[in-house]
Amino acid sequence: MIRDAGFDVEIWNWTTKDVEELRSTGARFSSMTGYVTGDLVDEQGAAELLDSARQSLDVAERLDCPRLNLHGTGLDAQGLPVTPKHAVEDHEWSSAVETLRRIAALGEAAGKVFTIENLNTRVDHPGTPFASSEATAYLVQAVDSPGLKMNFDLYHCQVDEGNLIERTRQVLPWVGEIQVADVPGRREPGTGEINYPGVADALRHMGFSGTIALEAWASEEDSVRALERFREAFSL
Repeated sequence: MIRDAGFDVEIWNWTTKDVEELRSTGARFSSMTGYVTGDLVDEQGAAELLDSARQSLDVAERLDCPRLNLHGTGLDAQGLPVTPKHAVEDHEWSSAVETLRRIAALGEAAGKVFTIENLNTRVDHPGTPFASSEATAYLVQAVDSPGLKMNFDLYHCQVDEGNLIERTRQVLPWVGEIQVADVPGRREPGTGEINYPGVADALRHMGFSGTIALEAWASEEDSVRALERFREAFSL
């Protein structure tokens, strides 16, 4: 359905998917999970993250998928951090940058881009380190590599931070993809408080021409209408 509507496809947790079956659909894949386990905080977590990033790159190559998504730590099936961490020590910032430099190098060598996503900690992902848009933008800027960009999720930003257009303007130089959903409820544009046509107009004026992805639950369990609303919000 997504492919037939003219959209690319993003997938989460490739370990639960039949990769060959996905290939056979003829869909174009825009982004996928870039890790299975691990985190940016400690040595063992970094080793796991790097190992699973390598595995994910193999799958990305099979799917011809250009971007692989990361978070500050591994998340469980409910989206909660496997090891919650509400405060990050100074030395852990430098460790995170070093780990991301190594991941970015893997991406560059494979011709892929890893993206690190900001998450909200107020509703969906409490205890996730490096979660704010400011933190993720800082890490990407510190690494300064074409193999690492920011996946700027406007839903998460609205829940925790707000001021979407100005925050977008601040982080845009490091953005590799933008994800959207409305607030509250993480539904498609037009169902909540965010003026997505206004955001779309601001993005055009900023010169953004990259990928904008819908990561949302369809309201009224109507996926077709959800895609239509997404298209309407971001059409010229």
